[in-house]
Amino acid sequence: MSIQTLLQVNDLVVDYPGKGFRAAPFRALDGVSIEIGAGETLGLVGESGSGKTTLGRAILGLAPVTKGRIQFEGEDIGSASGKKRRSLSKDIQVVFQDPYTSLNPSMEVGDILAEPLIVQGRSRIEARARIVELLEQVALPKDALHRLPRDFSGGQRQRIAIARALALSPKLIVCDEPVSALDLSTQARVLDLFLDIQQATGVAYLFVSHDLDVVRHISHRVAVMYRGEIVEQGDALPVTTTPRHPYTRRLLLASPVPDPDRQASRRAERKALATAEATTATL
Repeated sequence: MSIQTLLQVNDLVVDYPGKGFRAAPFRALDGVSIEIGAGETLGLVGESGSGKTTLGRAILGLAPVTKGRIQFEGEDIGSASGKKRRSLSKDIQVVFQDPYTSLNPSMEVGDILAEPLIVQGRSRIEARARIVELLEQVALPKDALHRLPRDFSGGQRQRIAIARALALSPKLIVCDEPVSALDLSTQARVLDLFLDIQQATGVAYLFVSHDLDVVRHISHRVAVMYRGEIVEQGDALPVTTTPRHPYTRRLLLASPVPDPDRQASRRAERKALATAEATTATL
C-alpha cells in the first residue's frame, strides 16, 4: 500500500544576499529534492551550516525561494502570500530547538496553548477543552495551565512547545533540532513522545538533527545534507548504519561509543576520511 505524498520539494534553491558591497549571493540550498508521506518521518541530518535548517525554514515560508517548488498536498506554497501562510498554519507547524526562547516567558502555559486556537476562531470554552486534551497528550499536569514556562524543566518546556504545535491538529510538523538542547535521558523521553503522538494522530515530521543516532531512532527515511545538497537518501536503517557516502560515514563515526579503544579507532577513521575528502576536493 503506497503512502500519500504530503510534502514534495523539487530542485529547491535558496540564495541569501552576500555580506559586503557587491558581494556575491550565498547559496544555502542547491537543487534540493525531498518528499514526505502522510504520517511519515523524514530525518534530515547534517552538520552545522549544511543547509538543513534553511530547508525547514523555506518550507515554513521563513526563507526565500530562489528556484524550485515546494508543494503541500499538491499545492505550490513556495511563494505563498502572508494570508495563505496564516491559513497553512493549521496544517504545518514547527517545534524549535530551544524550548524556552520559543515560549513567551510572561504568558501562562494555558494562554500560550490557547493563542493559536483563538486566532483560528475557536471560542475560549472550546480552546480550554482542547488545552486539557493537549496537556494529557504530552503528559503534563492540568495545573500547568496557570504556570509560567520558567517553572518547568527543559524537557517539560519542550513538551509545552510540542503541545502548542499540536493544538490545531496539523498534518506536518517541522522539528528543528528539538532535542539537541536536552540531556540524553530527557532526549529519549521526548523522542518517545514524538513517536507516541505520531502513532496516535498520524502527523508527519520533518525531523532536523545533526545526530545520526537520533534520526535513526525516530525516522522512517533519512536524507543527509552537505554544503546545501542532499548527498544520500533512503530508508533510515541502511543510511544510518551502513552509509554509502563518505560524508555520512564521517557523521556515523562522530557518534560516541562507550569502548575507549573503539572510540579511538573511529576517531582515526573519521580523520582519514576527512583528509581523503579534502585531498579529492583540491584535485
